[in-house]
Amino acid sequence: MSNYKRATLEEEDVSEVPGDTASSPDRVEVGFRKGGIDVLGRRTRLEVLLLVLLLVTLLALLACLLVLGLRFHSESGRGICLSEACITVASQMVEAMDRSADPCHDFYQFACGGWMRKNPLPDGRSHWSTFNSIGEQNQALLKHLLAEKKAQFYYLSCLNTQKIEELGAKPLTELIAKIGGWSITDPWDKDNFMEVLKVVSGPYRAQPFFSVGVSADPKNSNSNIIQVDQSGLFLPSRDYYLNKTADDKVLVAYLDYMVELGTLLGGEKGSTHLQMQQILDFEKALANITVPQDQRRDEEKIYHKVSVAELQLLAPAVDWLEYLSSSLSPLDLNDTEPVVLYAREYLQQVSDLINKTDRSLLNNYMIWTLVQKTVASLDQRFENAQDKLLESLIGTKKSCTPRWQTCIENTDDTLGFALGALFVKATFDKKSKDIAEEMIDEIRSAFKEALDRLGWMDGTTRQAAKEKADAIYDMIGFPEFILDPKELDDVYDGYEVSDESFFQNMLNFYNFSSRVMADQLRKPPNKDQWSMTPPTVNAYYMPTKNGIVFPAGILQAPFYAHDHPKALNFGGIGVVMGHELTHAFDDQGEPFLNVN
Repeated sequence: MSNYKRATLEEEDVSEVPGDTASSPDRVEVGFRKGGIDVLGRRTRLEVLLLVLLLVTLLALLACLLVLGLRFHSESGRGICLSEACITVASQMVEAMDRSADPCHDFYQFACGGWMRKNPLPDGRSHWSTFNSIGEQNQALLKHLLAEKKAQFYYLSCLNTQKIEELGAKPLTELIAKIGGWSITDPWDKDNFMEVLKVVSGPYRAQPFFSVGVSADPKNSNSNIIQVDQSGLFLPSRDYYLNKTADDKVLVAYLDYMVELGTLLGGEKGSTHLQMQQILDFEKALANITVPQDQRRDEEKIYHKVSVAELQLLAPAVDWLEYLSSSLSPLDLNDTEPVVLYAREYLQQVSDLINKTDRSLLNNYMIWTLVQKTVASLDQRFENAQDKLLESLIGTKKSCTPRWQTCIENTDDTLGFALGALFVKATFDKKSKDIAEEMIDEIRSAFKEALDRLGWMDGTTRQAAKEKADAIYDMIGFPEFILDPKELDDVYDGYEVSDESFFQNMLNFYNFSSRVMADQLRKPPNKDQWSMTPPTVNAYYMPTKNGIVFPAGILQAPFYAHDHPKALNFGGIGVVMGHELTHAFDDQGEPFLNVN
C-alpha cells in the first residue's frame, strides 16, 4: 500500500505544475476523476512506462538474437573442417560412395559401392577389405625398410628363389632321414615312437596329437604354467573330415596334395597313395574325438589343472615326464609339475587311439605333420601342389601373391619386432599414442554411462563391471623395447640367421622359439608382452591380463590419423576399440572378472 500511495502523491504533485491543465492539441484525455485522484494521468503514465519496458525488452531480445546468430555462425565455421587432411578424407568418402544407388533401397551400395568398384578382388585373394588394403600398404613400406641385419638376412633368404630351386627337396629329405626315416620314402621298421614325437614337436614345433605351450595360468595370472590342448588336424576344422562322402571335393584335393608331396619327396606313387590314405583316415579318427570349438568357449568347463603324474594316469600312451622334459629342456621337471589341460576327454581318447594304432602309421603321421610345417620353404613344385589344394579350399592360389609379399609375411611372423622397429620409426607419430589413449578413455566412460541405463542389471553386477572396465589397461602402437637396439638384439639373441638357406632359417627359428618357451616357465608372466607385431592390421583383448592391444599397423588411415577430425577417428578405430573393450564382458572375457 505504501508504494501505491507514494505513486499517487507523486502524480498529484506533478498535476500542479503550471501548464499541465492547459489544453493541448497533442493530448487526448479519456477518463473520469474520482476522489480527487487523477486516474487518467496515472494510467497514461503506466502505459508509457510499459511501452518503454516493452521496447527495452525487444531491444534486449534483438541483442540476444544477434549474439546467438554470431555465435552460431562462428560455431558453424569452426564445425566445417577445411584442413588438408579433412579435404582428403572428404574426397575419399565421396569416392567410396555410389550416389546412383538409392540409400533407402540399398544403403550399403550407396555408402560403399564406389569403394568396391575401385577395389576389385585382387588375384590370389578370397576376400578384400580396408584391413587388407592397409596391410598391403604396410607390407610395401616394409619392403623398402628392411635394414636390420637378422630381418634382412631372413627376408633375403626367402627371396633367393634361385637357391631354393637349386636345393629342391633335399633339405627336408635329409631332415627326415636324420629323425629316423619315413616308410613313404624309405623302408622303415623301427619302434621309436617317443623319440620321433619329442623331436618333431620339440625343436621343430610340429603338433601331432596335441599341442604344448607355456602361458599365464588363467586361474593365477601371476604365474606361468604348462598348457596342453588338442591338435593334429591339417584342414581348418573337424567339419572338413566328418560326414563326408569318398568323393568330397576338399578331401579328394587334400589326398591328392598328400600324394603329390610324398612323391616329390621320393615316394613311389602307388605305395604313397595307399599310405597317405591311411594317414588321412587317422586324421579322420582324430577329427572324430576333437571337441568342436563352439563347445570350448566356457573357460570354466574346459580348464583342468593336474600334475604330470595325474596326466600320466589319464593318457598313458605318452611318457609325459620324458616328453615335457625334452620339450622344455634344460628345465628340471618332476611328477608334481602342474599342467593345465584344455581337452581332458580328448587326451584320454587320443591316448587310446595311439595305443591301438600301428607304429608305422603313427610314425608316418608324425613325419607328415613335420612335412606340413616345413614345406613352404621348399621349391616351386611344392608351392604348385599347395596351390591346387588352396583352390579347392578357398578358391584362390598362393602363387598369385607376389613373392616379396609372401617373404614380408614370413619375416613378420619370425622377426616381427625387428621389422616392427623399422615400421614404427618410418610411420608412427608419437602423438598417435596419446590421442588413441584419450579415445579409449572416452569410450570407456561412455561404456560405463551405458551400464547405468541397463535396467536389467543389478547394482552389484554394475559396480563390478565398472571396476573391470576401469582396470582394463591399453597397449598402443608398439612395445617400447623395440626402439632400443640393445634390448631388441637381446630378444633375438641365440637365433642364427643367414642369407643362404631359407629352410635352415625356418628350422633355426622353430628351435629358438622352443627355447624361449622353456625360458618363460619359471618366470612370472610379462604383462606387457605382445602377441601381435607392430605392423599388424588388427587388435585384440587379453583375458588373463585384462588388457587391450592396438598395434601401430591398424593406427593408419583410413581407420585413424592424428590430424583427422575426432568424428572420423571414432567412426574408424573407435569402433575397433569399443569392440575389443566389450570382449572383457563376453562369454570368454567375463570369467576373468578378478584378474590378479
